[in-house]
This record gives sequence, C-alpha cells and structure tokens, in this order.
Amino acid sequence: MATTSIPPLLDELVRAGGPSGHEGAATSIWRRAASFARLESDGIGSSIARVGTGKPLVAIFGHIDEIGLIVTHIDERGNLWFAPIGVWDPQILIGQRVTVTTRGGAVPGVIGRKPVHLLIGTDQLKQSPDLADLCIDIGVATAAEALELVEIGDTAVPTAEPLSLAGDRVVSKSMDNRAGAYIALESLRRCAEGAGPSGSFAAVASTQEETGFFGARTSSFALRPDVAIVVDACVESDSQGIDQRQIGIHPFGSGPVIGRGPNLSPAVADLLIETAKREGIGHTVAAYGSSAFFPGEITGTDADGLHHTAGGIPTGLVSFPLRYMHSSVEMVDLRDIEAVVRLLVAAGPILGAGDLELGPA
Repeated sequence: MATTSIPPLLDELVRAGGPSGHEGAATSIWRRAASFARLESDGIGSSIARVGTGKPLVAIFGHIDEIGLIVTHIDERGNLWFAPIGVWDPQILIGQRVTVTTRGGAVPGVIGRKPVHLLIGTDQLKQSPDLADLCIDIGVATAAEALELVEIGDTAVPTAEPLSLAGDRVVSKSMDNRAGAYIALESLRRCAEGAGPSGSFAAVASTQEETGFFGARTSSFALRPDVAIVVDACVESDSQGIDQRQIGIHPFGSGPVIGRGPNLSPAVADLLIETAKREGIGHTVAAYGSSAFFPGEITGTDADGLHHTAGGIPTGLVSFPLRYMHSSVEMVDLRDIEAVVRLLVAAGPILGAGDLELGPA
C-alpha cells in the first residue's frame, strides 16, 4: 500500500505536457505556484522566481522540459512520423499511448508495431526497432483526415498519469525533471517563509535542457547569480543490470546525491556535504568525468551549461535517484525529494551569507 501522497504541485507538473521548446503548459503551472515571489523570464521561456534583493544571489535550477516527439511527416494513411526531442530508447515507445499537442487542442494517439504473430521466426523479433520505423496512429484513414487534426511540427508526449506504488515510491512521465523544478520552487518557498539566505534566493525553471542546456545558459545571463545549484535526476543504482562501479551507489531512500567533478565548484560541493552531515540528512556522493558519448558534457545536466557562462558561475549539483529514466514510468522515492529540499534550505543561509571562498581551488 502507498503511504505517502505525491505533493500536489509535483502531481500537477508531471501531468502537463511540455517537451523542450514547448514547455508552456508546465511553465504556467510553475509560475502560478510561484506567485509569492517576484517573477521574471528570459527570452526562450525560462522562468525565474526571486525573493530578497541583496547579494550574494543564490539560484537553484531545475529544468521544466521533458523529452518528447515532433511530427515530421504525415503519410497517405494518416500515420504521423516523428523525430525525437531528447534521447529515447525506441523500445520504450512501442505500445505507448501519446498525446499530440496541436493548435486545436490535444489529439490522442498510439505507437504500435506489427503483431508478434507476424514477427515469430524473423530477425525483427530479436532486434530493437529503429526510431525511424515507428509512427503515431491517431485513428484516421487518410492524410486529409489527419491534417484536419495535426500539423507538421506538432509535438507529442506519452499519456501517463502519476501512480503511487508501495511505500513512498511514485512513477510518472517527466519526473526528469519536473521533480527538480518542484524542488527548486519548494526550496524557495520555504526560504521565503524565514529559513532562507541573508542575501537573495532564486528558483529557476529552465527550458530546453534535454536539447542542450539552453535555458540555463540564457537565464544565467538574465539573472547573474553568484552561486548556482542544479537539481536533476540521476540513475538509481539498484535497478536490474546497473553497474555500480560506473555510477556509484545511490539507492532509493539514500537521500540527495551530491556531485563532484571538473565542472562543479569544490567549495560548493564541500559545503553541501558538510551541511548534510550537520543536519543529519542521509546522502551519497557521485563523481563525474568526461563523457565519451556526449563530448563537452560532464554531468549531463544544466551544470554543464552554467559553470562557464556569464563570466563563470560557481556551480553545485544535487540529484535525486530515479529509476527507468527517459520513460513513461520514471520512478522516484518521495523521501529523497523531501531530503533534497531540506538540504537546499539548510545550505541556503550559509551560501547567502557570502562567507564561502568560491575562487580557484
């Protein structure tokens, strides 16, 4: 039996569609919840909620976009062919219900495959499908019918409501990284109620992380924070087939995952670790090196875009364990989400005091 309810704001955020570049629905929910703060935005849709006016300015970034699909072609039978927005495992998409967002509203569809009866005895049954071989069926019979509902360039995301599982675990699409956007804003709210830094504190719902960390870069120029902390998902280590030698040990219930690496400020990382120990917040540490698969990326988060922009920003990374990343059943443990909030609220006053030496290590 489920014992903990998903926070209402997080529930609302994960239900909204909002792939990179089309985050409007999720952003509107976040901004409405941020009405207690001063609201700003950058030129590509990232939202900034801010309290306080002094220096230093501590900013918490959580990207608001999710992975999705974009319609690239409509064939004579009305099938919608698509390209990815972000990184997908094609196997994840087979059998998914999807919602296509159009000018006229939401259009339901499904992504199917040739029946298994026709695949038995063929190499296709043993092979992972290619993304280019999958299409969305919206139930029409012709291109003309499809074009009455959908246009080239419309986007789609899986149709998947959040589901509470045993204990404190919840699954949903877009936990990566609506949970991070939720954490950033919830941390700001608690700081605004009296637990915050002596300077000023901002929460940022950054856009277009899944396609290149673009919102974090542009909003950093708009905001010019003195310190940035990125909140994002990391791979939960107890999933079947995970090699803990590669990612470390970060099981559900272990709390915040504090990052260390060449693009992360050692001083910020040390402060976060010391704060977690002092507050009795269980945590683990993740180390990041260069990626052979994604040149120029270290952590695969907005931290990769932040630390070298706007003159250079001392950047920290705090993650929460997530299972089944980049799927419609992304699983989190709500104890970890709450623990990350507690850590950020506890660390805020220290960062906001401006006493931390953030220069060269």
